[in-house]
Amino acid sequence: MSELPPDAPFWETKALQDLSRAEWESLCDGCGRCCLHKLEDADTGEIHYTNVACRLLDLGKCGCRDYANRWQHVPDCIQLSAVVIGDLVWLPSTCAYRLLAEGKPLAWWHPLVSGDPNSVHRAGISVRGRAVPEGRAGPLDHHIVVWPA
Repeated sequence: MSELPPDAPFWETKALQDLSRAEWESLCDGCGRCCLHKLEDADTGEIHYTNVACRLLDLGKCGCRDYANRWQHVPDCIQLSAVVIGDLVWLPSTCAYRLLAEGKPLAWWHPLVSGDPNSVHRAGISVRGRAVPEGRAGPLDHHIVVWPA
């Protein structure tokens, strides 16, 4: 393994558990996929992704409308942390937290790499324009989708 240059970005030089809060938050690419409902097959444990958004997900910005107080509205919202990342098998394969936990690099479209917060949308990774609000969705099993990797 080659040595990293002295100006390597923080996500290449620090372990997830050593990141500051600001560094941790900046890893979120703003795709919104983690805020979509998922279904787990009771027999196989297989995760099925849907295009149904949590009621707090702003479908245009792909961010939480009330991030600081989300548990007051959605008590089962999961707080991502270095401790739990490995256990969250439903995280999208494109998720920066998952990628880094698996020792993989960030994708070219990640805002930290591209320098552009809209690159995740232009690359077709985000849920912008492809998700429906939970209040209008109906049965979740009617909304199973396959997202691009």
